[in-house]
Order: sequence, then C-alpha cells, then structure tokens
Amino acid sequence: MWLGLAGVMIFSLTLPFTRLAVAELPPLFVACGRAVVAGLLSAALLWQQRVTFPDATQCRALLLSGAGVILGFPILTSMAMQAVPATHGAIVLGILPLATALFAALRFHERPSAGFWIMAVLGSSLVVWFAWLQGAGHWHWADLALAGAVAAAAYGYAEGGRLSQTMGGWQVISWALVLLLPLNLLVTVLVAGSHVIRASPLAWGGFAYVSVFSMFIGFLFWYKGLATGGIARVGQIQLLQPFLSLLGAAVLLGEPLSWMNAGFAMVVMATVGVGRQMKIQR
Repeated sequence: MWLGLAGVMIFSLTLPFTRLAVAELPPLFVACGRAVVAGLLSAALLWQQRVTFPDATQCRALLLSGAGVILGFPILTSMAMQAVPATHGAIVLGILPLATALFAALRFHERPSAGFWIMAVLGSSLVVWFAWLQGAGHWHWADLALAGAVAAAAYGYAEGGRLSQTMGGWQVISWALVLLLPLNLLVTVLVAGSHVIRASPLAWGGFAYVSVFSMFIGFLFWYKGLATGGIARVGQIQLLQPFLSLLGAAVLLGEPLSWMNAGFAMVVMATVGVGRQMKIQR
C-alpha cells in the first residue's frame, strides 16, 4: 500500500505539469517525447543491471501494457489539458481505480468481494458526481479524451501489474519503454517544430517532470505495489489521486481549491480505508 501511495503521489502532479507543458509545446510532442526521455533512462538502467531480454510472451504483455500507459494515456491527457483545467481532468480520472479493478477481474481472474465493489463504485460515483458539479451540469468534449485515457491506463496498469509479479516492476516499465522507444522517437522528431525551441523554461520544466517522474520513477513504485498487494486492492489508492492533483494544480497553476474539494476528498478517502479491508481472492 505504501509503494502504491508513493506512485500515486508522483502521478498526482502529472496533469498540472502536463498543462504547463502543452501551453507552449505540441500535445503529441509532450506525450511521445516524455516516453523518449524515459525510454533512454530505462535503456541505461537495463544495461547497467545486465538484464536478459524478455521472451516472446513477456514482450507481448509489455507491448499491451505500454500501449495503454505509454501511448494511450499520455496522448489523450495531453490533448485534454489543452482544453480543460487540470482540476477538471483530475476529477474525471478519479474513476481509474474502478476501471483498474474491472480489468484485473476480467483479465486476470482476481475476485473482489461484494463489499469491495460497493466501496469501489461508491468512491468512483463520488468523483464522477464531483466532476459533474465542477462542469456546471454538463460535460466537455475533452471528457471523452479523459475517459479514453482512463480505459487505456486501467488496462495498462492491470497488464503491467500482473507481469510485475514474475518480472519485477522496474523491469516491466523499463522494457515497455525500450520496446516502444523507436516509435516514440519517430513521432517526436516528426512533430517537433521551430516553436519547440522557443518554449519557456516553465514549459520545459513541466515536460521534464512528466518525462522523468510520471513516465519512469512513478511506475517503479506503482508496479511493485500492484504486484505485491494485488491489482484491485492497491489500485484503489488512486481514488486519492484526484485530490492530490487538485492541491498540485492550486500550488503550481493557481487553480482554485474550495471547501467542496476538501469535503469530497475526505469522503473518498474514507471509502479507500474501508475498501482496503475487504476480501479479494487472488
């Protein structure tokens, strides 16, 4: 649970820093470029540790996981952050823990108890309701992109968390980044233009955070936590991520933080505390 929390705390600043980056850099450049930086770091780590190349079955799982967390999630969230505030995006992504548990149950036969599902649905319903209130009773087109990001990340988390049980969490994200490095490098070069050079240090700072921390270091903690404690159970810690993101957006971007935000945060945290006590058959 503590490993999962460390990963969530790192991930919680992804949207605020992404919004800083895409304010001046193309969304596709940010999404694929951050995977290039993380891929180079991963290659150096794998070389230093003299790790053997994964087999065909492992490569398939790595590519499936990477398609969700290295391609789908970064691209869709980068697009959305050009259109909606980071606080809005953070709340919509609040349904990610429920989606992760769903993929874990369908894909890998984890069997959460009825009590677990009640708490998961309750917590996710709360964050969806919160997003509706923040949107003044309607949805933005960017919510579709964020919903797609949720599906991509949830599947990638479930696939990577399962593989981490036999391969090691740091190897999972590292190999996935290395396998997808040629594609990400090609896209990054193609979309980079002259305006990339003119971007401010603030935008590059946001790009650096999502490249090193969101795309690499955070996954070292996250996948280890999923492998050790179970995908469905540890995945529920992400119910806290929207509210940590709200705090990050308030500090980094000056976006408003209200008492309603704090109230929803406390209620959702309570559902996490109860949900982690429920039985899950693995």
